Amino acid sequence: MRTAKKLMLTPVLALTAFGLAVGPAAAATAGNSDSGENWTYQADLNEVNDSGASGDIMITLKGNKAMVTEHVEGLAETFQDGKYPHVQHIHVKAGGNGTCPTASADEDGDGVVSTPEGGAAYGEVSTTLTDSGDTSAAAAVDVKHAGIKGGSATYERTIDLDDKTVDAIKNGGASVVVHGLNPEDLPKDVQDKKSPLDDSLPLAATAPALCGTLADSQMGQPPKGGPDTGGGSTAGTDDTVMLAAGGGALVAAGAAFAISRKKKANSAH
Repeated sequence: MRTAKKLMLTPVLALTAFGLAVGPAAAATAGNSDSGENWTYQADLNEVNDSGASGDIMITLKGNKAMVTEHVEGLAETFQDGKYPHVQHIHVKAGGNGTCPTASADEDGDGVVSTPEGGAAYGEVSTTLTDSGDTSAAAAVDVKHAGIKGGSATYERTIDLDDKTVDAIKNGGASVVVHGLNPEDLPKDVQDKKSPLDDSLPLAATAPALCGTLADSQMGQPPKGGPDTGGGSTAGTDDTVMLAAGGGALVAAGAAFAISRKKKANSAH
């Protein structure tokens, strides 16, 4: 089992709401008769194209149902006098491990790694993390329902995934990519360049800004930030109940994590 790169410390109540989502082995005991198992995956979302942004995401699977919780900050804030619509996806890389692109992926040398150029690292769009409605690859450039709007936001939604996406997540072949750059931060000769995905949009709108590959989370904890700062939540009572069993164990785990973080901080001085 791979340990998540970074775990966010959150209030005990938030931890309890996610029940026994402390890792594949422990979470399996909290499942119900629908699948018998809960699996938690997490990723740090790191900047692409020098976006200056950061974030983290957690996905808890029960069968093909996915509870997604994500927090991002530092993204481009506005677009045409409104909140910037950041489309985001789960990309899957068939037959391989998902990774995130570096500057060397810029094949045409225009100074921007476009979504197709990054595809060699993270693969194709499998699921679109919209705020409502369609979550298929067909909604990949649906800016109206972009899951993240504005520079900093928290996204929460429970969705159904197809078998291909679930398998990719479990096998290390799934990456989460958040798109959308500030055009003013791009080289001047490409600020008006069209997106290779949709020529009605600028290159900046669909170029990747954040990326992270999902991995097993030993202690799944919801990312920082409040649920009222960004994308919509469609998680219902049933979804909360499915993860709420055994909250006491997670409270203890959260306390242990806090102590561990404090020790690390002290040792750094």
